[in-house]
Amino acid sequence: MSLSSGARTHVKRNLTDGLAARTPGRSPQVQHCNSRQPSRASAGSRPSKGASLTSRARRKSGGAPRRCRSRAPAGWQRLAIFSCIIPECLQRAMHRLLHYLFHTRNHTFIVLHLVLQGMVYTEYTWEVFGYCQELEFSLYYLLLPYLLLIINVFSFTLTCVTNPGIITKANELLFLHVYEFDEVMFPKNVRCSTCDLRKPARSKHCSVCNWCVHRFDHHCVWVNNCIGAWNIRYFLIYLLTLTASAATVAIVSTAFLVHLVVMSDLYQETYIDDFGHLHTMDTVFLIQYLFLTFPRIVFMLGFVMVLSFLLGGYLCFAVYLAATNQTTNEWHRGDGAWCWHCPLVAQRPSAEPQVHQNIHSHGLRSNLQEIFLPAFPYHERKKQE
Repeated sequence: MSLSSGARTHVKRNLTDGLAARTPGRSPQVQHCNSRQPSRASAGSRPSKGASLTSRARRKSGGAPRRCRSRAPAGWQRLAIFSCIIPECLQRAMHRLLHYLFHTRNHTFIVLHLVLQGMVYTEYTWEVFGYCQELEFSLYYLLLPYLLLIINVFSFTLTCVTNPGIITKANELLFLHVYEFDEVMFPKNVRCSTCDLRKPARSKHCSVCNWCVHRFDHHCVWVNNCIGAWNIRYFLIYLLTLTASAATVAIVSTAFLVHLVVMSDLYQETYIDDFGHLHTMDTVFLIQYLFLTFPRIVFMLGFVMVLSFLLGGYLCFAVYLAATNQTTNEWHRGDGAWCWHCPLVAQRPSAEPQVHQNIHSHGLRSNLQEIFLPAFPYHERKKQE
């Protein structure tokens, strides 16, 4: 019995797919996608003999057909679930709020910073300072947080209002001669697509402030300004005094509570639990007793202790960058070069990794001098001489 033209076309297509399945280098997903799309001429006809032979050969070879659709990652599935639960209007409102807070210039975090700092110092002045004076603590010891506060507010203000090193048409040529181009992270003759200016080495366009900054470090929402060559020194002093003030308040508050426990012999007291058993005062029960007696002091102590550890960690990172003459932007971008050596990172065989080397570090003293005596004013004075 002769086959119709549509059936012959269908048999020919399936035999071609069967040969392609045996050919190495062909994706199984593509094979199955091609085989699942019958021609219009064969629509409605019965499965041909060649088609059954081809499917039988696939089953023998162990190549079970794969689905064309790929499963979404678990993270996207969770986002899809949350998008079904949370109303769309609330999602849009949250998106606008996050965009306003972190992608536009605003004074929200400045106000939050001043409010938190004011609350901590109000509690310290209202309770800790008064109690410590009654316990005859050293006055110089108690006034140290206020001295650090004055320096901190001054450096905070300078960080907020100082020009970080904005690149304009007027100073573009001067900035181009400050730092050397390494041709890896900062190649020559590159223009900013937004500002239409030639990009000096170590500069970057800030998407929040919408300008290019010389020796760009990062954009800090707490000061509502970029951190660049001209205000990095004020930022480091601000970060140092903020960490020191939080640690000092925590130390004074801890000393007050420990002195109170020792004077009242609370650690020698006993208490009866709910089952009628007698116990000596342990650390957990002592903290609970102090929290019930001085709730605001203990809460403030916990807050400034956590803040001291967080700020201390970031301060160590900032000091490391300053000592090695790096910026946060350069450290973050240079981090990608380390991934080339990771065997888990897939890369093209023809790709040749270009490892970034820090060519701007010239010793600890020179690096710190560059931070506190910015490169652009120094270069300008040198040209004038």
